[in-house]
Amino acid sequence: MNLRLHGRARTTPAVRAEIQAAPAAITDAELARRYGVSKPTIAKWRRRSSVHDESHTAHHLQTTLTPAQECVVVELRKLLHLALDDLLVVVREFLNPSVSRAGLGRCLARHGVSRLRDLEPPACPDKGKPFKAYEPGFVHVDVKYLPQMPDETARRYLFVAIDRATRWVFVQIRPHKTAAAAQAFLAALNKAAPFRIRTVLSDNGSEFTDRLFNKQKQASGEHEFDRLCAALGIEHRLTKPRHPQTNGMVERFNGRISEVLATHRFNSAEDLAQTLTRYVWLYNQHLPQRALQHQSPLQAMKHWQKQRPELFKKRVINRAGLDT
Repeated sequence: MNLRLHGRARTTPAVRAEIQAAPAAITDAELARRYGVSKPTIAKWRRRSSVHDESHTAHHLQTTLTPAQECVVVELRKLLHLALDDLLVVVREFLNPSVSRAGLGRCLARHGVSRLRDLEPPACPDKGKPFKAYEPGFVHVDVKYLPQMPDETARRYLFVAIDRATRWVFVQIRPHKTAAAAQAFLAALNKAAPFRIRTVLSDNGSEFTDRLFNKQKQASGEHEFDRLCAALGIEHRLTKPRHPQTNGMVERFNGRISEVLATHRFNSAEDLAQTLTRYVWLYNQHLPQRALQHQSPLQAMKHWQKQRPELFKKRVINRAGLDT
């Protein structure tokens, strides 16, 4: 028989059998003195029916994550290649606020995704012509409908802007989808952006242009949005009609917003607004992008500012008072 004993075992299977066969009249203390072991050891083997060592593996994992949450964590790690600390921020914000850093690390190790280098795809030769590289300042803008909340009498609209080079996102919720709302959004965007905005790309909606709403079917340049672009020294470009893929970068981000809206339950308009604000903050500061060499948009902007400071009008910071 292939017998394996614990490395520090003080008893053999034969001694254990003798302990189990001892009459009940003999006390644990007497047996402990006879065999030179402790009373808890005698009590343990008297309770058991087997004389073989049992597994010392814990029967219950010390984790606060449910199996479903662990699946989400693993997929986030695989798809976004998030570092442990960045993944911890996402999990605490959207899945489980009580998860610990050590517990999250053990979860990744159990599922074999603890090393980011193992998740990198194998290098392959470049095929085809690479996309044109852009500097910060080329911004895509769009508008997304928001669901109407129980405490609202009308639906609201989410104005979205995303910089092509850094993937930095700026959003505002507006009560109307009008030219005045688009003009106010552009003014707020220009004030918030750390870089100088040179070009804005939008679709042909009436809030952005009059291109499809006059006889010439061309932008007149007299639209409120066009006039503000001219005043700010910004070139306003329009997508080709019925070709939304031209503005695909902001459309993809709107898809992310749709996922947030579909997976959360909102009690009020304020609850919805706060959730979107948290998500955009998380996206800008903590979600690495494969297109940015696995940097977050804020990290990419800081890198650009070091290399090309003339493109920026103010210092890139994470949050006021935290970056020195």
